[in-house]
Amino acid sequence: MCINPLIFSGDNGRVLGYDNSYDYAHRHYMGSIVADTFTSYEALYERFEREWQEIAIRFVNGEQI
Repeated sequence: MCINPLIFSGDNGRVLGYDNSYDYAHRHYMGSIVADTFTSYEALYERFEREWQEIAIRFVNGEQI
C-alpha cells in the first residue's frame, strides 16, 4: 500500500493499494475502488512496484497524477 497525503489527501492518504476484503480482489487508486483479477503474489508485487514508482516519478516531476 502506498500512503502519501501530499499526493492524495482522500482515503486517509491512500494513493495505491490492493486487497481482497469484502470477498473480492480489488485495487484502490486515489479514492476509486475497482475489481481486479488476482493471479499471484509475485505478479501483484511487481505490478505494485511498477505503478507506485511511476506515481512517485510523476509527483516529483510536478506532473498531474
